[in-house]
Amino acid sequence: MADLAPFIEINRQFDKGTLMNKGSLEFAVSAAEGSKNWQEQLALIVRAIVNDHVFADGNKRTAAAFIMSVFESRKLAYDSYKVDRAVVSIARRRIANTYIIRRMMQNAIR
Repeated sequence: MADLAPFIEINRQFDKGTLMNKGSLEFAVSAAEGSKNWQEQLALIVRAIVNDHVFADGNKRTAAAFIMSVFESRKLAYDSYKVDRAVVSIARRRIANTYIIRRMMQNAIR
């Protein structure tokens, strides 16, 4: 079973951590665990959080915080403004293609 606790903790920074679509997040985390590419893993989880509205509130903020935490854990310099813009764009355009999401994330890395 996928460990959702880290995502719930991130969401609690912005809201209550209430899962509304647990199955989608579990599926995304499980799919990410099956990939060896960290950028694909990131894209799968971000897509689920943003497009499937896995939390009651704060999905875009949770996704942005998750992206930045991954970048920081990999010691990658990034532009937080570009991360925010990418997340908003994913939400507005309902981008589901993980390749496009990966490119958007790469664009945020300095």
